[in-house]
Amino acid sequence: MTSKKHPEWVPTAGHRLHLSGIHFDAIRLRGVRGEAVLQHLATLTEGEPGPVVREMAGARWTYFLIPPGSSDGYDWPPGATCFGPAARDQWVGIPAPDGNTYPLSWRCGAPEEDEFVDAELLHGLVLAQLAPAADDA
Repeated sequence: MTSKKHPEWVPTAGHRLHLSGIHFDAIRLRGVRGEAVLQHLATLTEGEPGPVVREMAGARWTYFLIPPGSSDGYDWPPGATCFGPAARDQWVGIPAPDGNTYPLSWRCGAPEEDEFVDAELLHGLVLAQLAPAADDA
C-alpha cells in the first residue's frame, strides 16, 4: 500500500494558516463562481485539477493553490482575489488530509509534493467565468 507524500505545509491534523507567496499563491473565488471554475478545471484536467481548498462557512470561498510567485504573471479580474507574493499579510487556511478540518476541506484531495493548480489554465477559466455579459444592444 502506498500513500501520498504531502508537502510539509499540509498539517497532519486540523488546519493551519500559512502566509501566501511562500509555499504557494492562492486565487480566491466566492460561492458558486468558485464551484463553477472548479468544475470546468476538473473536466479539463481529467478530474485532477490540483490543490483546491473549500471554506464551508460564511462566503463559502474556494482557494485554488498555484505555484509560489506564479500569480504575478497574470492580471486577475475583479471578483478573483490574488493571494501572492505582492500581497501583504494574506493568510490561507490549509486543512489536514483527513479528519475533522471544518470549516475547511480539500475539494479533490490533499496535494502531493510539488502539485499545484495550473495558473495559466486557471486564469483563462476565471476570465471566462467573471467576464461581463455582452450587451445585445
